[in-house]
Amino acid sequence: MSQPTKTCILLVNLGTPDAPTPGAVGRYLREFLGDGRVIDIPWLPRKILVNGIIAPIRSFRSAREYKKVWTDEGSPLLLYGESLQRELQARMNTDEARQAFGGDVTVELAMRYQHPSMDHVMARMEKDRYDRICILPLYAQYASATTGSTLEKAFKILSRWYVIPEVVAVSQYWDFEGYLKGFVEQAAAFDLDSYDHILFSYHGLPERQVDKIYEDRKCANHSCEDEINDENRQCYKATCYATSRALAERLGLREDQYTVCFQSRLDSKWLRPFSDDVIVERGKAGDKKLLVFSPAFVADCLETLIEIGEEYQEIFEEHGGEAVELVPSLNDHPSWVEGLEDLVRQRLGVAPRAGTVAEGEGNP
Repeated sequence: MSQPTKTCILLVNLGTPDAPTPGAVGRYLREFLGDGRVIDIPWLPRKILVNGIIAPIRSFRSAREYKKVWTDEGSPLLLYGESLQRELQARMNTDEARQAFGGDVTVELAMRYQHPSMDHVMARMEKDRYDRICILPLYAQYASATTGSTLEKAFKILSRWYVIPEVVAVSQYWDFEGYLKGFVEQAAAFDLDSYDHILFSYHGLPERQVDKIYEDRKCANHSCEDEINDENRQCYKATCYATSRALAERLGLREDQYTVCFQSRLDSKWLRPFSDDVIVERGKAGDKKLLVFSPAFVADCLETLIEIGEEYQEIFEEHGGEAVELVPSLNDHPSWVEGLEDLVRQRLGVAPRAGTVAEGEGNP
């Protein structure tokens, strides 16, 4: 009889302050924005910009915004992450899962910035001596500032281990059915025909970061808004547009019924069109009711609950609109939990769940 295999699934999300206070928010911003993959400029200018300008100015304003979403138990992003971890662990605890994976499976949760930190969680993982680890960043579309930073950090930690187990790192899964199905099911609570227009709003990036994907350093030359091809398949902008097409197809939306846009910009050289500009344009055009998806976020957070749910509502009203409604993110939705199990099984080469078939890497 063979020795049972010990498997760990490490879920990693971006992070959240420890409290909705200027001090805690400032610590979070300094760690987050001090990452060279997030603000990709030389070290000294980045330190001056982040520590001397951005963090001191934004920490007080952001703390006020975090207070609006904070619950008695803490940050929504962390609470949804913990719930997702528990639900996925419950699925891994079944006899069928143990048999399929060849032994016990443990699900861990870490944050790239702040707590629970990757350093702390992975130190515990090292002591548990796993045979294989699946690192699963909770960002469906690859970007250097999110997935790239998370995997770089994980590999740096792993490089210090004396015994390094088999490691599978998931870089993106925007076309995975379990991810798409979750948003479709969240949308079932909304009458899509009752809205004048639908937005798929993604977190923005500086244009230079997507340009770096290409040899010619020009994202605009590679049909990113129209198709997935061999050159752009790892481009954040291309996969955002492809995600939107895949969701639109499943929701029965025509191309003229929705717009792909990008939120949370810091300056004018970020990915366009800007979500707030689209909101203004739709209001001026006479739209009264908009529905917004935010597929780059798998858990609701400040960017969805406040930026879309509150700030965009105010902007829309100022320009003649009436209601901006947000489709909840995947959070701990059962289809999302099930989809994560299917994704891990696929990437680890484990047999699919009973009644399902292995999913290919299609490009909707």
